[in-house]
Parts: sequence; structure tokens; C-alpha cells
Amino acid sequence: MTDSGKAELRTTADAVLARLVGDETGSARLREDQWRAIEALVADKRRALVVQRTGWGKSAVYFVATALLREHGAGPTVIVSPLLALMRNQVEAAARAGIHARTINSSNPEEWQTIQAEVAAGAVDVLLVSPERLNNPDFRDNVLPELAAATGLLVVDEAHCISDWGHDFRPDYRRLRTMLADLPPGVPVLATTATANARVTADVAEQLGTGTGSDALVLRGPLDRESLSLGVVQLPDAAHRLAWLADHLGDLPGSGIIYTLTVAAAEEVTAFLRQCGHTVVSYTGRTENAERQQAEEALLANRVKALVATSALGMGFDKPDLGFVVHLGSPSSPIAYYQQVGRAGRGVEHAEVLLLPGREDEAIWAYFASVAFPPENMVRRTLDVLARADRPLSLPALEPLVELNRTRLETMLKVLDVDGAVHRVKGGWIATGAPWSYDTDRYAWVAKQRATEQQAMRDYAGTTGCRMEFLRRQLDDEQAEPCGRCDNCAGARFTAEVSAGALESAGGSLARAGVVVEPRRMWPTGLPAVGVDLKGRIPSGEQAAPGRALGRLSDIGWGNRLRPLLSPQTPDAPVPDDVANAVVTVLSDWAKGPGGWASGAPDAVARPIGVITVPSRARPQLIESLGTRISAIGRIPLLGSLAYTDHCDALSMPRSNSAQRLRALSGALAVPPSLQEALDAADGPVLLVDDLTESGWTLAVAARLLLRAGAKGVLPLVLAVRS
Repeated sequence: MTDSGKAELRTTADAVLARLVGDETGSARLREDQWRAIEALVADKRRALVVQRTGWGKSAVYFVATALLREHGAGPTVIVSPLLALMRNQVEAAARAGIHARTINSSNPEEWQTIQAEVAAGAVDVLLVSPERLNNPDFRDNVLPELAAATGLLVVDEAHCISDWGHDFRPDYRRLRTMLADLPPGVPVLATTATANARVTADVAEQLGTGTGSDALVLRGPLDRESLSLGVVQLPDAAHRLAWLADHLGDLPGSGIIYTLTVAAAEEVTAFLRQCGHTVVSYTGRTENAERQQAEEALLANRVKALVATSALGMGFDKPDLGFVVHLGSPSSPIAYYQQVGRAGRGVEHAEVLLLPGREDEAIWAYFASVAFPPENMVRRTLDVLARADRPLSLPALEPLVELNRTRLETMLKVLDVDGAVHRVKGGWIATGAPWSYDTDRYAWVAKQRATEQQAMRDYAGTTGCRMEFLRRQLDDEQAEPCGRCDNCAGARFTAEVSAGALESAGGSLARAGVVVEPRRMWPTGLPAVGVDLKGRIPSGEQAAPGRALGRLSDIGWGNRLRPLLSPQTPDAPVPDDVANAVVTVLSDWAKGPGGWASGAPDAVARPIGVITVPSRARPQLIESLGTRISAIGRIPLLGSLAYTDHCDALSMPRSNSAQRLRALSGALAVPPSLQEALDAADGPVLLVDDLTESGWTLAVAARLLLRAGAKGVLPLVLAVRS
């Protein structure tokens, strides 16, 4: 294209930008780097990788490029994005510029056929696709090839997700390699991300073919945002952190986000802040899609002071005037942290960013690290099972045959699919028989980098230097320099002081004990395949009743007390007094609560007539002493304990999914004669006491055994639930 042609193209591009941002005066102008990217895509048909801070305007690049390409007869733009929230925002933004955008994702399956027909008819300018669609057999085999042949521009949004060096690796993104290979010559490709250090950038560039050897344009800008004021508030415990939020939330500018590391913590914080009169809403992976949209809209309209969110509210939320981001607990990666705080201050002069680290953070980091890519023996086991199968195996059919839970198994299979070792077809997964090697060095190096990033977050919390400079250097920003705004550069704007009233209220909230333990009602699928003859619904006469736990290991109240107590590294010992007393409080609240035996309700459960403990090899003193204390304080007899059989050796082996756990439990527990005699004489339900429930299957099997032995009901009582 000639220079005059490019000048005319630039004028048209600025006009599209003005419509996109709603500038009726037409004075909006693209930044130079935005124009360089658009010029590369539209005029030169090149590939480009854009690494720019959140709010820089990456979406403007692909929407303006789309308008220009469509004007010259190109096919629709395909945007691959993991962000449902961003998809909703971008469909609306595109419409302002006269661009017809549609989206295919998990929230609108009823529209897929209609949208695909619109694309085929040329009525769609932009199609936003979730990465999960790329691995759907029907979409991959029937829709994707036609899209690849017809698309005028491929955009890979949040491209760091391609890299397992990044903080948000998603194996579905690896399918993009296939789409890239099928693109006709001369179709431009744009990859964008706001949070990638040099290692992630190089990996993404290599995987997308946007590396230096591909004549691609790589635009990497400075990551500073002058509106952000970073700070850390060190507080002694969870009660002080909750009290600090109660006291200071109203002092933070505008509305914002409070991030927590777990769903349980988000729910705890939300309940407490509401109790204190703050208008907040929780937003987690358990939040229904409709409720998520309502929460997003409430924050966008400033009808709430904050969303209390997990990383489920991540990259895709776009609110230019977001006034603050507070982290109650530290993310494990400075890249992930900077990505989340980048939600704030995009359209305002000043936004507060505060980190309130907690002692439970590292236990949570360790848990998430434990569910990384499985070791080689587990991968080989899965490949062997698929190779021997005479038909495709679905995830429910495959799960009982391997020692991986559903989520981890699916993630592993997606990686193996891209590597060519397995293939997803209608009905499930098949082995291809292609050679495959376990990349031990890469997985070990990734684990090492994770440990380095965790240390970086510890260093960030404790640094006396500029915090913004620290984060920018972690992201390999060569222009990093002291910001002059953070608490270390300009002085702390918030102290660690909390009011006595808020601290008392927070302490009371966190000390509130008691979590309902819902019983298992259905046996997992596939048990006959592992030799356990159980399936379907558990008969009501063989189910435990809803039980109680003192707390969750993932919460910031009792979780902080129970995690060290139940750690494998903690020696077995009698139950501590404070824990035993709290369990008694749980029992009292249970008895007086709705449906409790002391509630007086007509449908209330009967008062338990005895205590039975679950045997434990790891913590026998803890469980036996807990049963004894409950018996003495509740003035109900200790009937005894279930016993292990000769088939219980499998219990010492880790079981990471329901079917494998049940196979290990099958025939492993028995009712000894002395306990049977007590049950024969009993006329009421029993309390079944254990230390920890993770999957719920030990309680389910023990309850079934006791009910079949004549118990009139089983009420589980445990110290903790895993999550």
C-alpha cells in the first residue's frame, strides 16, 4: 500500500475509533502504537503480538482493524477469548462502531445454530469464541475449518493463557495451533495480553508463529499506570484484616473489588461486611451466571461499594472508573497480582491498590500447586486405559479407571490432545497410538518458576523500595523506575489501626462455628468398572442425615485454626480444649436450630442416643478424645468405633476421585460385635464423629454400614470440610 493509501487508511481508522468510543466530535485519535498494530494487520497483512497494560486500548486495535478489513471485503474477525464478562462488554462496544458482533460460549448454547448460520451468511463482523469451543468435537471438525477458511482476522485475546509459564494457563488455547495452520496465506493474526513477562512473551510468540523469525510486529509497552497507588497493610490475623475492611472500606474511593483466595473466604467476608452495613456482593466460581451478570451490572452502576470476588472475576471485567482493588490474601504470582490490580484506575486519576497478606496464603498456594500437571505414571495409566478400550471413553467412564479427579483429568487430556496422544471425538476420548514423551524438564522448570514467583510475592509484601517498580521489573518492564506514589515512595495513606468495636465484631464473626455437611445422595458413575456393585441413587434408608463441621479448611476463621491441627506434619494428640469447646457450641446450635432435636419442630430429628467414631490411623488420639469429650459433655454414651477389616490397606493410598476412593473403602470398614450389640439396644440416631471430610464418601460408606446394622439414623459431625 502506498504512503497516500496508508494516510487515507489512518483517517478512516480514526473515524472508526471515534464511533467506537462514542466521540461525537470526531476528535478521537489512535495512539501511535495502536496505529502501528492496525497498519501491520490491515495494510501489510502481518502477524502482531501486543503486550500492553490493561486499559491501553487493545480492543480498539482489533475492532478498528475489523471495520477496515470488512470494508475491503474480508471475512469476519474471529476473537478467541476466555472472558465471558468481556464478551458481553465488547458486543455492546462493537455495536457503537457499526460492527455486528456475536458470541459463542457456555452461557448461550441455545443460540449457537442461529449464530453459525449468520456467520455463514456473512451477517456477522466479529465472532467471539470461548477457547473451550475449540476442543468441542462438532465445532472443531465442522465449524472451525470453515471459520479458518473464511476469517479475515484472527485475534487471540489474553494470549498469555497459551503458555504454561503464565499465571492462567488454559490448555484449550493450544488448539489455536491447528487453526493457525489452516489459515489461508495472508490472513493477519493479532495476539494480545496485558500481563506477560519476557519468558511468557517469547513462549506465546513461538506458539503463535509471531516470533522474530516470522516477520511479525511485536509491540511491548511500559506497564506503569500513573493512577495506581500501591500499598501493603500488615495485620496480625484474620480478625484484624476483617476489622480493617469494616473500618476503612468507606474511605476507599468510588467502588471497587475485594479479592480473596478462596470461595469460602469470599462468602465469609461478604457476610461480615454486610453485617457491618456495607453494600457488597460476592462473586465466585459458585455464583450462577445470571447472578454474575447482576453483580457486574451493580458494580458498573455503582450500586454496590464492592464485589468480594475470587479470580473468577478476572481479566474480563471492564469498569474504567473502578476506584480500588484490595486483596485479602496474596496471590501466588506477581503477574497474576498485577493483572488483577490492573482492573482499577483505567479512567480515573487516582485509584487505591492495597494488599492485606495473611498467614493462610501459603497453605492455599500449596494446595493449588498440588493440582498441577500429573506425574508421568498417572499420564501413562490414562493412555493405557484408553488404548485398551474398544470405544471412546467419556470423562465419567474414564474417571473411575484412573486416579485423577474430573477437572484435573480433563485438563490433562486437553494437553495430550494437542500433543497428538489422544483425540476427542463424539462420545469421549480415544488414544491415537502416536508416540508421546513426558516433558519432565519442562514441568520441573515450571514448578521451579512457580516457587520463584511465590518468593517474589513475599518480597513484594516486605520490600521497602518502590512497589510499582518491583512489579514492573517482575514483568521484565525495561522502563521500570520509582513511581513516587506507592506507600514506600510517598508514605502510607492507611494505617494498620482498627477500632475496638470492629475488631470485636470481626472476632465474633470468625469464631462463629458450624458448617452444614450435606450427605452424598448419588453413587458416582462407573463403580462396576472398578469392581464395586453400586450405582444410581443411594436409598434414603442408607443415607446419612445432613451433618455439621466446625469449619472449612479454606476459610479464614476456623480454617486458620484447623489447617495446622489436621496437617500431616502435626503429631497426633488429644483434641485441644478450644476446638472441643467450639464443637460443643456447634452441637448446641445444631440442636436448637431449624430441624434440630431441641428445636421443638414437628419434623425435627430425634436426639442422638450415642457417639460412634470413625477409626483413624493418622490421628487416633484426636478422634477418640473428641468422641470422648462429646460423650461426656453431651451426656450420651460413647458406643464405640467402627473397625478396619483386613481389606483396609488401600486406605493408606491416595485416592483423588470418587470412584477410586469408594473402591478403597469397599469392604474396608466393619461393625465390630460390641458396637453391634450397642446398636441393637439403641432406639435413636447416632453421632458419627470424624476429623476431616473431603469427598464425603467415608461418611457415606460408614453411615450406610451403620444404618444396615440397625442404627435409626446417622448424624455426621466432623472437625473440618476440605473446601
